[in-house]
Amino acid sequence: MFNQHAAEQFNFAQGFLPVAMNTAANTADVVSLKGYGGCLIILYKAVGTAGDDPTVTLLQGTDVAFGTNKALNITRVDKKQAATNLLAVGTYTKSTSDVPATHDTFSTNTWTNSDLAEQAAIVLIDVKAEMLDANGGYDCIRASVGDVGTNAQLGCVLYMLYDPKNQKETLESAIVD
Repeated sequence: MFNQHAAEQFNFAQGFLPVAMNTAANTADVVSLKGYGGCLIILYKAVGTAGDDPTVTLLQGTDVAFGTNKALNITRVDKKQAATNLLAVGTYTKSTSDVPATHDTFSTNTWTNSDLAEQAAIVLIDVKAEMLDANGGYDCIRASVGDVGTNAQLGCVLYMLYDPKNQKETLESAIVD
């Protein structure tokens, strides 16, 4: 690969902006993987209150309007988490549905960590295009984080689409069909 600019290799899209995740369910925007090999879903959150643990849910859809959708299994999560901030956390902890890390629970298309609310965290979920039901016409994804409870907890979701099928200076949009 030649020396490309990051904007020619990755397309970032808003899932949902930083928000107090205790005010309602937090449904992210839909992105299309038609032009990409995968999408890294990034949940970035501040310290909250014990017991108000975020639950991430993934769905796949047939278009960005998301009229037809179904569960998209979560089988791996990589995370950095710490009690006050992430300044001293240099590596990710890998957690899978087969070998979940301490406090992690996987259930089909959802993941949660029973110790996450009271910690700052970066949570990564990598969705490869081949994980989608392409035979059924599914090529879009959406992440959501349920209402975390009664106490304030700031968080946001960012999508990083990668492995563009048509590499060029201006990448294809991920928010249109």
